[in-house]
Amino acid sequence: MSRAAARESLFKLVYEYAVRGERDDFTLSLLSNGMSEDDSEYLVSSYDGVLAHKDEIMRVIAAHSRDFALDRIYKVDLAILAVAVYEILYRDDIPYSVSANEATELAGKYSTDKSYSFVNGLLASVIKEKKNG
Repeated sequence: MSRAAARESLFKLVYEYAVRGERDDFTLSLLSNGMSEDDSEYLVSSYDGVLAHKDEIMRVIAAHSRDFALDRIYKVDLAILAVAVYEILYRDDIPYSVSANEATELAGKYSTDKSYSFVNGLLASVIKEKKNG
């Protein structure tokens, strides 16, 4: 399994959390089964990180979403953005471009046609602020 696949699993966990409102360690166990030790560590630590920093992550998404309130953004897109924003803000070992590219690929795979450009634009704004900040 690759880091991209681990990131996709993280997106699924974050989406499940957004829908159910609670952490699901059973799903985490299922998704991490068969992963390399590095990818499993990434999945677990990043899932913990997204949940620990969810308020700050949502604040950043809201600040960069321009004309959309958080409750108007598809939960799929919010989960994708949460993973990428977490990586941009808190994972110095992951280049910003990787986080943004993987997020836009997930949006293309799991969301609407317009979501790809929305996710890309929002993350470009977050990255610009992080670099200048």
